[in-house]
Amino acid sequence: MIAATLSFAAAALATLGVCTLVDSSARTPRRSRGRAKSRRTRGSRLLHGLAALGRRAACGRAPRDLGERIAAAGHPGGLGTRELMAAKAAAAAFGGIAGALMAAAAPGRLGIVLVMAAPATGFLAPDLWLGRRAAERARAVRRELPTLLDMLRVTVDAGASLTVAMAEVGGRARGPLAAEWRAVGREAELGVPLAEALGAMGRRLPQAEVRALIGALDRARRHGAPLGATLAGQARDCRLGLRRSVREEAAKAGPKIQLVVALLLVPSVLLLVAAALVGALLGSGGLPGA
Repeated sequence: MIAATLSFAAAALATLGVCTLVDSSARTPRRSRGRAKSRRTRGSRLLHGLAALGRRAACGRAPRDLGERIAAAGHPGGLGTRELMAAKAAAAAFGGIAGALMAAAAPGRLGIVLVMAAPATGFLAPDLWLGRRAAERARAVRRELPTLLDMLRVTVDAGASLTVAMAEVGGRARGPLAAEWRAVGREAELGVPLAEALGAMGRRLPQAEVRALIGALDRARRHGAPLGATLAGQARDCRLGLRRSVREEAAKAGPKIQLVVALLLVPSVLLLVAAALVGALLGSGGLPGA
């Protein structure tokens, strides 16, 4: 029993440590975009399947900020608040079933912990996935913004209006920011005021850089400032902010990796060694009271 408990704890710590390190390395920009896109697609399909299973469940009232978090994540798979709450209910039910099955094989009181924690983990898993999607989208927007601002400035200086320039630049580029600029151009063509279209884009992209851009465009429109100079200044500020954030992330990566190795991976190896020693001692009769 002691050896099984130590082995289970070692496996859990090792899995958590490896997942943490893989998550840190997956945040490197411009790497494995195809695989990341396929993972997002699989995640959206999984949530759709869970939403279909839990649609008729009593999901309760959705949190007030859930719609904003879904919008910040880019409405993955076209999910709304009702569908996401249904997916959370179905995930909690599946988590409860999985926890009950694992509890039967878990040693000691660990089964009780699994039965209690598995439904809560299943209920919170869609929120964690949604947060990861929003963070990935925010990083992509920050990387794309300086280049797209330069393209927008050149198009505006060539004589195009702001709405036409945003639609053209968005049509030539890819990514979440380009898609939002295309949406602004389409809304302006349908008669939506530019300030209202930009405000809606700011709610879908709640990054400080995007809010600063919207504010600068509004001030330039109201005061008659040269739009090209405004866009050039915004591009310069975005590059400085992106360079600073890259340096900060690089400075934080080393200590995080060392902390994960020291607190998760090394203890997991020591627990495996201890489990092997305890098993050997029990097999040879060295611990008669155990």
